[in-house]
Amino acid sequence: MDFGLNSPDLGSSFFDMVRRQEVSLLPRFAPEGPEAKAAMPPVPTGTTILALRYQEGVLIAGDRQATEGYQVAFRRIEKVYATDDHSAIAIAGAAGPSIEMVRLFQTELAHYEKLEGMVLSLEGKANKLAQMIRANLPLAMQGLVVVPIFVGYDLKRDEGRIYKYDVAGGRYEETDYYATGSGGKDARSSLKKLYRAGMAEMEAVRLALEGLYDAADEDTGTGGADFVRKIFPTVKLVTRTGIRDIPEDRVAAECEAIVTARKTGP
Repeated sequence: MDFGLNSPDLGSSFFDMVRRQEVSLLPRFAPEGPEAKAAMPPVPTGTTILALRYQEGVLIAGDRQATEGYQVAFRRIEKVYATDDHSAIAIAGAAGPSIEMVRLFQTELAHYEKLEGMVLSLEGKANKLAQMIRANLPLAMQGLVVVPIFVGYDLKRDEGRIYKYDVAGGRYEETDYYATGSGGKDARSSLKKLYRAGMAEMEAVRLALEGLYDAADEDTGTGGADFVRKIFPTVKLVTRTGIRDIPEDRVAAECEAIVTARKTGP
């Protein structure tokens, strides 16, 4: 298959190249036409995700449940992904388009780095993601909405940064924290009460899990910590040295401490 690799106007964007040369290869998840929405079956949907800045960088986290209408579609879905060495994304919305967009975004960043011999700036990465979300707008109008949170460590500014998006690809930066998804409002309320600037690592992890706990407590679409199946939220840290996962046993211990505190507290 010819992607026009010998073309002088190839450019460094994998997404633009595929859209220009082989648009049929881009993900399509819904039928077209006026009856498309009526014909579309129930789609698994990812729920609560959040991010917050702390002393060393930025934290990004999400629960593990995906719903399909009023039932659980998946209990172990991954909603938080590393996109390169210093950035990560969490997904909320229609699971299929969200995951495909993440994979395409990862490829886009790797493609740019290989062609240009340098890493795209964090602002550039955030703009690229906005472009992809904007391209998904026709599917969003049919109900296949993708609303991610993008975070990264800006090496030039020496700080973690948080970006949120709307369904039309609008990009906005949050200074301290943000949460979205079906339980996003409850998670934001929790973060609003407990967040403070300059938190240490485990304070930030505890706060993120408190937010997800509150979201699961109020929102039927958000999955809480499952001690029977040993399913716990995903938490990643993005710092100057790279991306690091909080081990599952530490997340489990913090979730257990939250439950114990709420049993014995007021």
